[in-house]
Amino acid sequence: MNDSPERISLATRIRNNFLTGLIICAPLAITIWLTFSFIRWADSWVKPYIPARYNPENYLDVAMPGLGMVIAITLITLIGFLGKNLIGRSIVSFGESVLHRMPLVRTIYKSLKQIFETVLKEQSTSFKKCGLIEFPSPGSWALVFISGDAQGEIAARLNEHGEEMVCVFLAPTPVPTAGFLMFVPRSKIVMLDMTPEEGAKLLISGGLLAPDYRPKAGPTVISSNVSPLQGT
Repeated sequence: MNDSPERISLATRIRNNFLTGLIICAPLAITIWLTFSFIRWADSWVKPYIPARYNPENYLDVAMPGLGMVIAITLITLIGFLGKNLIGRSIVSFGESVLHRMPLVRTIYKSLKQIFETVLKEQSTSFKKCGLIEFPSPGSWALVFISGDAQGEIAARLNEHGEEMVCVFLAPTPVPTAGFLMFVPRSKIVMLDMTPEEGAKLLISGGLLAPDYRPKAGPTVISSNVSPLQGT
């Protein structure tokens, strides 16, 4: 005798439909809100410095959201283009030499420049890989982002023990903006195939959004029942 299927109450159906709609609408609404918030932030920084005669909003009498961001992107691109030629490099070098003579400013500028060069450099390998390390105790594994090989004095000191050290960033859940900078032996890291973006999703979601994984195909095994001379 087959059991009759359990009937779902009306309240449960309404709750399930609401949760489904929330899953669909919430990410979309938050994305739109963050996008427009960033655009308004960029406009608030740039628009006040646009001369009235060059501001198209004064002629069209219509608000143009994103105008400041477009102008900022254009100016930054233009500065990057000019900074690649001889005259531009000379101006940049002169400006940096002035900043390097200022005690407090030079420390801040050098640190920020090094961070941006490390993150935005095309050939950089920073945060392009994910891995697992045993943390906080043996048998417990934590997700880390690989920064690269240890360098400078830290590398010299740690490599004296005959172990190649790697710089990793251990981020907490669900806010990965803070964390621990750790130097771990390369042999203690389990490298992963997932991208840093997938690792960040896994981290922020608390393990709920695990990326799809397809194991690499192993070597083809020829069945022993098939004779290599079959058909001859």
